[in-house]
Amino acid sequence: MCIIITQKHIKFPHGGYVVTATIVCLILFLPLLVAIKEEIGIWNSKKQPLTNVVVQKPPVAESKASPPRSTQLEEKSVDSWHSNVFNPPNRGEDYTILQALLSVDMLIIFVATFCGLGSSLAAIDNLGQIGEALGYPTLTISTFASLVSIWNYSGRVFSGFITEALLAKYGFPRPLMMTIVLLLSCVGHLLIAFPFDGSIYVASVLIGFSFGAQLTLLFTIISELFGLKFYSTLFNCGQLASPIGSYVLNVKTAGVLYDREAHKQFPNLGHVSVKELTCIGVHCYRLSFIIMAAVTGFGALASLILVIRTRKFYKGDIYKKFRDDTTTSGGEMTMTPSSISQGDEQKR
Repeated sequence: MCIIITQKHIKFPHGGYVVTATIVCLILFLPLLVAIKEEIGIWNSKKQPLTNVVVQKPPVAESKASPPRSTQLEEKSVDSWHSNVFNPPNRGEDYTILQALLSVDMLIIFVATFCGLGSSLAAIDNLGQIGEALGYPTLTISTFASLVSIWNYSGRVFSGFITEALLAKYGFPRPLMMTIVLLLSCVGHLLIAFPFDGSIYVASVLIGFSFGAQLTLLFTIISELFGLKFYSTLFNCGQLASPIGSYVLNVKTAGVLYDREAHKQFPNLGHVSVKELTCIGVHCYRLSFIIMAAVTGFGALASLILVIRTRKFYKGDIYKKFRDDTTTSGGEMTMTPSSISQGDEQKR
């Protein structure tokens, strides 16, 4: 990020590009060292002599006789696909698709995603025109896009490991991090609505960071609250609010208000020519981003309701189910090839 900002203000010599490109390539290839180290460890472990270990299965309990097939069919007919839609399991258990989509928690997540990701996408899509309206040069405008991309990645990483650490140590509800991130995005929108010298730099960082963090938190919260059985369908349904929010806030709000301000600057031109006009001034996006800031603030309040609803769930052991499943599967031991060979020797 520092290199990108520096090269927009200082003319780099050819040697400078070579040095910076070399450093970036080295950083990109550093993860290969981890893979190489693991492969060497596996290779060394294969060279070690094998030891025979006898693994015995626990005694199998006698299974009860299964009920007649007709009885099973009757039970399946009673438990129809819609019988438990409004009787969902506890949080963290595997919800069906309809149980999750019709739950209050998913509705709150949808509203928060509509407000947060929708407004962030609208801001990112309009960064070029925002910089042009505020009189920034072309090189600086491209810097805004670079900052958004860099901090988008930073937000994804930060929201992942920081919330995991806070959750493990303090029982920190993950939706509360969503509330904090939405408030950061709200500040970014206000910096665009009421700009000062260099405020768009800060706004690009805040909006990019919050956008990446929201995506990671959205997927994680859905998996924790509704289980993993239908996770691939549920997280796609959850992020469906993002393009809908972007369309409403970008096309129907920011686009319409920008065209109206542009037409005010050139009142003698007809409405057909408004699309070809460029609005110049701080007023071009002021009302649009005040609306986006208000919408994002509403999304933060919605996510705060989810915090209140799920605080007991996150105070408990949300990973207990997975540990129990691991213990159960670990108890079902099978015979290894080494134990089979040892058994043959004992028979001889």
